[in-house]
Amino acid sequence: MVSMLKESPTLQEQLLALLSRLADHPQGHLISRALETICQLSAQPTERLDWKLITGALKDMQKAIELFHPYRHIRKVSIFGSARAKAGDPEYEQAVQFAQQITADGFLVLTGAGGGIMAAGNQGAGVAHSFGLNINLPFEQSANEFIDHSDRLVNFRYFFTRKLFFLRESDAVALFPGGFGTQDEFFECLTLCQTGRATPRPLVLIDKVGGDYWQQWDAYMAKHLQGRGFITEGDRGLYTITDCVSTACAVIKKFYSIYHSSRWVKQSFVIRLNQPLSTSHLQKLNQDFADILMGGAISPSQALPEEMQDTHLLHLPRLVMNFNQISYGRLYDLIWAINDQACTNLTPDRK
Repeated sequence: MVSMLKESPTLQEQLLALLSRLADHPQGHLISRALETICQLSAQPTERLDWKLITGALKDMQKAIELFHPYRHIRKVSIFGSARAKAGDPEYEQAVQFAQQITADGFLVLTGAGGGIMAAGNQGAGVAHSFGLNINLPFEQSANEFIDHSDRLVNFRYFFTRKLFFLRESDAVALFPGGFGTQDEFFECLTLCQTGRATPRPLVLIDKVGGDYWQQWDAYMAKHLQGRGFITEGDRGLYTITDCVSTACAVIKKFYSIYHSSRWVKQSFVIRLNQPLSTSHLQKLNQDFADILMGGAISPSQALPEEMQDTHLLHLPRLVMNFNQISYGRLYDLIWAINDQACTNLTPDRK
């Protein structure tokens, strides 16, 4: 390390400058933990491939964080589907229409930047309202003409970092029929939502008009997963199946009509709202969803002390509850029940 720093005065200067300002950096303690972890790794019997993995993943994340930071308060929808769909195919044209409609509603679109459904998503959204998260493959994955050369295109080295940012940046996921890659991306989304490792978001499965791709997929889930006790009926409530683009867009918009976002604060699950609930509505929620609480009630609240850093969210009313951390399908039911209150605020801003 010492010899490397001597050979790289720029790196040495950057490290010294970083260390000198950590005490005043708002995330200084986390940066210190990251640097400490790298130091600990350097003392382990690591190999060259280990460091290639670490540096490649960090470089992927650095590029993506830099790209998305200016758009962090605008809601986004990830679009997945077959890279082999062609212009003129029903699914391709539906993806174009979906991207057009959802961006007209104020959302931005994320795609994998390749061909097929990905190209359709970028085409429908337009370069000003879409992003491409590309990955270099020996086939099927050069950036499509609708996002290529855009400053909103990022090239990932690893699938796992790419999937991380699809989930990290999206507020909804729209899936069209596809192959292994589409199924992989969807099961990743489902697993993270089912286990609470991703915050709640609408997952919408869109088929061509009269198509049965997702219906047959759901029938398999019902028979072989739910039927054998591997998942619950509530788990199948994590997603919505439709063959109507307008319905898909309406589902995503309604999800954020009153519900805004959520997070954990110690042992409390905090739900932020776009508007306060009526007393009668809150009473009904407590009656209908007592089964997902570990005691206590769903209670109204203002921002908690631990949320003070989220300054753009401090004005939002809250609900606080002792959620059981198991019934995530029922948690989605709760969010839909929250949104059933009449609401005029349908804007998709995260602000």
